[in-house]
Amino acid sequence: MNANLKNNQDFLAEKFRLLDNHIAHASKIALLKIQSWKYAEAHPEVGALYAAAAKEMVKESLLSLVPNAHILCEEGFFFEAIEN
Repeated sequence: MNANLKNNQDFLAEKFRLLDNHIAHASKIALLKIQSWKYAEAHPEVGALYAAAAKEMVKESLLSLVPNAHILCEEGFFFEAIEN
């Protein structure tokens, strides 16, 4: 039997505990966001603000243009940034 094998049980247990806490926290935040969205739908004056904020978030994050060269450089396909 090889005595040089490391026992990673403590590391794996701690990693599992941290991941479980992260998932529980993310689930709680998601539930609160869903509840606040339902509240906003029930009250038109708040709903208009939520809709505008959601539209702005989508526009800022999902629909922003990123050049292909930037993505390839970040992923390591180029050794240095390409000058445009």
